[in-house]
Amino acid sequence: EICRNDKEKVLIEGSINSLRMSISIKQADEIERILCHKFMRFMMMRAENFFILRRKPIEGYDISFLITNYHTEQMYKHKLVDFVMEFMTEIDKEISEMKLCLNGRGRISAVEFLKNFVPAREWKDEES
Repeated sequence: EICRNDKEKVLIEGSINSLRMSISIKQADEIERILCHKFMRFMMMRAENFFILRRKPIEGYDISFLITNYHTEQMYKHKLVDFVMEFMTEIDKEISEMKLCLNGRGRISAVEFLKNFVPAREWKDEES
């Protein structure tokens, strides 16, 4: 197990003909936990398109990859490594972008909702 901190860790388990890599992704707050769970669920439902992705992660981890000897014989090894490395670097970025988008949409919704409670004249004065 390789840990950056309690929330970010990778477990690598090897056997004779396969390698299982489980990843725990940083989730700083409840919104990130929900977004991570939904995103991982979305990916796992399409696991057949990602040949090395497992449908169910190991307990305590968010996602697992299973690379067998078949995968290393049929695919380029350096491309497999590149895919896993790219995934690990991009997943934090994707979740952060989703969180920013969600916060922006929430802010717009809140402003529109609260406009109903403030007279139009007062609202326009505050925007200036």
